[in-house]
Amino acid sequence: MTGILPPPLERERQDPPWTWLDAGLLLGLMLPCALIGLGLNALLLWLLPAKQPDALRAIGAQFLAYGLWFGALFLLLKARYDAPFWDSLGWRVPWPRMRLTIFIGPALVILVVIVGTLLHTPEIDNAVQKLLKDKTSILLVGFFATTLGPLAEELIFRGFLQPLTVRTFGAWAGVALASLPFALLHGPQYSWSWQHVLMLFLASSVFGIVRWKLDSTAASTLVHATYNLAFFTGFLLQRKDLLN
Repeated sequence: MTGILPPPLERERQDPPWTWLDAGLLLGLMLPCALIGLGLNALLLWLLPAKQPDALRAIGAQFLAYGLWFGALFLLLKARYDAPFWDSLGWRVPWPRMRLTIFIGPALVILVVIVGTLLHTPEIDNAVQKLLKDKTSILLVGFFATTLGPLAEELIFRGFLQPLTVRTFGAWAGVALASLPFALLHGPQYSWSWQHVLMLFLASSVFGIVRWKLDSTAASTLVHATYNLAFFTGFLLQRKDLLN
């Protein structure tokens, strides 16, 4: 087991000052931030002169909601613990074996595709794919899926939640418990197909292991981003009609 866990110093760096009470508070702020984000996004779109693509409406609302939520997290860390935001959430660059990390995402895509084939996973036209109606929407979705989306999700699930679950339940259980809400959060996009939820849990667990082993949410964010990029590229290669 000692070969799996990081050295003692790295374990101390991953031990967070926050508690489950703080996690509950942050969870309670999720819905208000989402509603305010929707309202602000609707106002901004109303002020714009031309009709905007559906992708901008969806991504804009999510981006604003994330901004508000992380603003609340920043204030929580500062007010209660006087803790720096990025370092507290494990954003450390460089990290060990940094150059090899870029290959984990595409390799994980291959693994997930194999598992999905073995499970006879049904094809589902998910909510994200329905937004890909024009080149502008494709660029917006692609940009968000490979940059801001992975960044926000890794900071919250691997930066904030996972250190708490690991401290409470141990490394392997902690990684799994932090991965489960990630998979469930994306479940509605796939009509709660259990095969898709299982594959999401598998991918999330790999992100969590990267975070734990390399002691860096920057590393898990890179893996998450390249994973999304490989999937998105594969989808576009199958649907070349969208680029015409």
